[in-house]
Amino acid sequence: MCYYLRVTQSEIQRVIGYVRVSTDDQEESGAGLTAQTQAIQVKAESKGWQVVRIAKDVASGKTMNGRHELAKALADLKAKKADALVVAKLDRLSRSVPDFALLLETARRQGWHVVMLDLELDTSTPMGEAMANMAMTFAQFERRMIGLRTKEALAVKRAQGVKLGRARLIDPAVERRIVRLRKANSYQAIADKLNEEGMPSPMGGSWGWTTIARVVKRATSKVA
Repeated sequence: MCYYLRVTQSEIQRVIGYVRVSTDDQEESGAGLTAQTQAIQVKAESKGWQVVRIAKDVASGKTMNGRHELAKALADLKAKKADALVVAKLDRLSRSVPDFALLLETARRQGWHVVMLDLELDTSTPMGEAMANMAMTFAQFERRMIGLRTKEALAVKRAQGVKLGRARLIDPAVERRIVRLRKANSYQAIADKLNEEGMPSPMGGSWGWTTIARVVKRATSKVA
C-alpha cells in the first residue's frame, strides 16, 4: 500500500542540497563535495528549483547520528523552509536501509520530498513514491528477520544455561549527568554536547540520540 502524498512536480520549488564525504581526502574524488554540489546545482537549474543552501558534512555514512548539517537540513525541511532534500548519490545520504526508510517516512509525515540523482528517485513522482515504498518494505522485512534470528539465538543460549544480559558499560557519573541534562534538553542536544566535549559513548564511538534515550529510560526505570 502506498502512503505517499501525490503532488505535482511544480510543488517542488525550493530545495536543500546535501553533500557528504567521509574524509577530507575524498574531496579530490568523484564523490567529493565539489562534484556532488555541482550535480545538485545542475539538476536544480534544469528543473527551475531554488537552492536554499547546500548542507555539507564530513562524517561516516554508516549512521545518520553525528551529522550536524544533515540534522539542520532536516529541521529546516520540517519547518517548511524548503520542499525537498536533494542528494547526488544514495550512499551520501545513508548506507543503512532502515535509516533510509525512516527518513522517507519522516518526509512523508512532514510533507517534504527526497530526490536522489543517481537513482533518479523523486518522491514527488509516481515512480519515485513506488521505489520509496519498496525500500520501506524491504527495511521492514530486514528488521523482522533480524528480530527472529535474535530471538532464536537467545532461546538457544538460554537452553545452554548461558546467563544473558549485557555488562554495564556507562559510567554512573555520566549516566547521572545525562539524566540532569534531559530536564532541559532534547536527546539529540545531549548527544551533540557529549560529542563536542569528546566524551566517548559506551561503545567507544560518538553519541546518538537513541543511546541517550536508552540511558535515560534505564535510569528512570531504576528510580521507579
